[in-house]
Amino acid sequence: MLVTTSTTLEGYKITQQLGIIRGITVRSRGLGGNFVGRLETVFGGRNNTYTELCEVSREEAYQLMMQHAQARGANAVINMRYDANEVMQGITEVLAYGTAVVVEQI
Repeated sequence: MLVTTSTTLEGYKITQQLGIIRGITVRSRGLGGNFVGRLETVFGGRNNTYTELCEVSREEAYQLMMQHAQARGANAVINMRYDANEVMQGITEVLAYGTAVVVEQI
């Protein structure tokens, strides 16, 4: 599956647009993780606890988006984006979305 943040794929022709696809996950850090994460903020610098949470959340949303694209019959996703919103304090929604398309190599 090809994925790009662009609206085109160089070397490929879009033959069919299948619509918007998405993958969404909602995550929170457990009590222990929040304690460690807050402790890391006291010392400044890179916050590994929250960085890992963000990476895992984005990857999960991305994989769910890919599953949605495959279910639609796509072999590529164009205009792929991420979005994140805080649902409530300590709970974050991460969304990966784009346009599912069928492409042929030129």
